[in-house]
Amino acid sequence: MTALLDVRDLKVTFGQGPERVEAVRGVSFQLEKGRTLALVGESGSGKSVTALSLLQLLPYPRAHHPAGSIRLDGEDLLGAPERALRRVRGNRMAMVFQEPMTSLNPLHSIGKQVGEVLELHQGLSGRALRARVVELFRLVGLAEAEHRLGALPHELSGGQRQRVMIAMALANDPDILIADEPTTALDVTIQAQILTLLQDLQARLGMALLLITHDLGIVRKMADDVAVMQAGEIVEQGPAADLFAAPRHPYTQRLLATEPKGAPNRPAADAPEVMRCQEVKVWFPQRGGLLNRVRGHIKAVDGVSLTVRRGQTVGVVGESGSGKTTLGLALLRLVESEGPVVFLGRPLNGLTARQLRPLRRDMQMVFQDPYGSLSPRLSVGQIVGEGLDVHGLGGSGAERRALIAQVLEEVGLDPASQDRFPHEFSGGQRQRISIARALILKPSFMVLDEPTSALDVSVQAQVVDLLRALQARHDLAYLFISHDLKVVRALADHVVVMKGGHVMESGPAERLFAAPASDYTRALMAAAFQLETL
Repeated sequence: MTALLDVRDLKVTFGQGPERVEAVRGVSFQLEKGRTLALVGESGSGKSVTALSLLQLLPYPRAHHPAGSIRLDGEDLLGAPERALRRVRGNRMAMVFQEPMTSLNPLHSIGKQVGEVLELHQGLSGRALRARVVELFRLVGLAEAEHRLGALPHELSGGQRQRVMIAMALANDPDILIADEPTTALDVTIQAQILTLLQDLQARLGMALLLITHDLGIVRKMADDVAVMQAGEIVEQGPAADLFAAPRHPYTQRLLATEPKGAPNRPAADAPEVMRCQEVKVWFPQRGGLLNRVRGHIKAVDGVSLTVRRGQTVGVVGESGSGKTTLGLALLRLVESEGPVVFLGRPLNGLTARQLRPLRRDMQMVFQDPYGSLSPRLSVGQIVGEGLDVHGLGGSGAERRALIAQVLEEVGLDPASQDRFPHEFSGGQRQRISIARALILKPSFMVLDEPTSALDVSVQAQVVDLLRALQARHDLAYLFISHDLKVVRALADHVVVMKGGHVMESGPAERLFAAPASDYTRALMAAAFQLETL
């Protein structure tokens, strides 16, 4: 069978002269109609650059293609005129980008954004345009399609936004759909829905699917063929069943073997309480009407109780919107809440910001997005050392640099890197910087909010090992917030399952994973671990 897409010896470079970077180095693969090819590798391996090259979407003149060919049904797209590329983009080949919130225009309704594709390529307007948009929304399973046309992206959940992106990509019935990390940072149940949707659409429409991911569980479920990328090169490729059964390249073997492993640290039987809350509530008022009166409340956290002991990790799991992060913020007194919160034996309710400040050194937070939570204008040393300044610690400049160097080394970073800036580090390294920033104050309690959600599996495993080692060394208490149950299983001693602000189930992690009591927990487990068993 003649390949629908034939890529030969593709090379991509950025910049020129001594700063020239070879991002893709001689990549070759084929994609046939109706089949799924997974392009697999860690961040920085060249997956997304390869995908963007197919549609010639890389920034010119910074990006160059010194060699190679990209043939779609025999027509070479590399160096093709813009008019020819416009006929391909969105028509014959379409792309679902990694982060729908940044890919969708926040100022335009989702109906208008999908409609623009139809206006541009098919000339539809009026009732025909509206009918086709509704049809596409129904096709991708967007609930209440007719009533969603005027919705703005921020009014939708992550899974709903991803469905809109898929609808936009499918608008002109493409021959090839490129899905770039389509489930990254989505809840496990939403991930399963999106993957099932893509499989159903492919079967109904006969598309070829190029799936770009670092999640090998997704590859095992979805792909017919696999190409493994490392440092801009394909190091191994072939049928998915053969590759999973007998990987040949050491890098592929390492990828397949890498996932969060090991058992969580166990607190001592007489370990003292570090953080305790009882029937905590966080209700956000909903206002409306002429006088802007309170008409109701969003019950983000509604009657949650838990205890975290020294040396213990309590995992809080649940889907987006379940109240996990709000609970963590309430314990740190970063949002107002009702119900007793006791830290190291001291009630925190009613304390002023001035009274809380000395306690904040002992309770720290590591945020979900390490790039968004690190100031791009400050060096790593300034970021990590900021807490020392706030609390009047660190002594002289030389002593302060020594403390920063010590904590950077403890989290596995080069102490000499403290004069560099966040953009010079990978995602995993930035997360280590965030942990160092919290750790330098020697806290007793840390809230870890989805610290591994956007990281490669190998980097996830490294961060989990690091967190366990730091906990054992410093007897830290963690509240670990995540929707990734594989990571929770490797790190948490006790698990709290939340849905809609309520605790659905809680108990020792070993018992909860072995025999979940609630239907909701069982559904989460099925969604999280089904990919392992396929």
